[in-house]
Amino acid sequence: MTQLTPYQIYDLLNRARPLWLVKIDLSDASLWLVDLSGSDLSWANLSRSDLTRATLIRTNLTRANLGGTNLFEALLSRAVLVGATLIRADLTRADLGKADLSDADMTEANLTRASFSLATMVGTNLNSTSASRADFSKANLTGANFAGSNLALANLFEANLTRARLTRAQLQRADLNRARLDGANLQEADLTGADLTGARLVNADLTGAVLSGADLTDVDLSGASLEKANLSRAITGQTDFTKANLAGAIMSETTGPVIGEMR
Repeated sequence: MTQLTPYQIYDLLNRARPLWLVKIDLSDASLWLVDLSGSDLSWANLSRSDLTRATLIRTNLTRANLGGTNLFEALLSRAVLVGATLIRADLTRADLGKADLSDADMTEANLTRASFSLATMVGTNLNSTSASRADFSKANLTGANFAGSNLALANLFEANLTRARLTRAQLQRADLNRARLDGANLQEADLTGADLTGARLVNADLTGAVLSGADLTDVDLSGASLEKANLSRAITGQTDFTKANLAGAIMSETTGPVIGEMR
């Protein structure tokens, strides 16, 4: 992997775009406000670099190393980050709308208020991320791992979370309106006050989950496990609990009637 001096970096970044920078080493580089739109940075080493407010629209970052990188308010819409490493990266308020982050590793990254609207994040590892108020609306998060993540007040409107792992995730007051969570693992997740109106959770595992005050109007929970779940004050109008396991679940007088047969 080629490592450049600061002067060489400056000279390179002032050449005509787009740039071909496959396997380049820009680790620890200061790249504030840099414009690398459409460039090829696949397999590049950008670890610990400062890309604050950088423009990386449609940039190819396949398998790139962005571990510990500062991407505060960076523009990464439609960027390709398939298999990229973003462990502990700072993506606060970054725009990754329609980006492809399939199989990327974002463990412990800061995604606060970042936008992933319409992004492809199939199999993405988001373990222990800070993603409060992040926007994942209509994103494809099939098989994504959000275990232990903070998604309080996050926007997951119409997101596809089929078979996603959300164990112990913090989803207080999150917007999961019409989200798809079939087969998802939400064991011990906190969904206090979350909006799940019209969501699908067929065969989902909500064992020990907290759904206190959640809006479950028109939610499909058929075949789901809600064993020992807390449904106190939950709104359950037109909720489908057909063949759901509610053994030991905490209900309350304000929890409305349910559709289907509970076992």
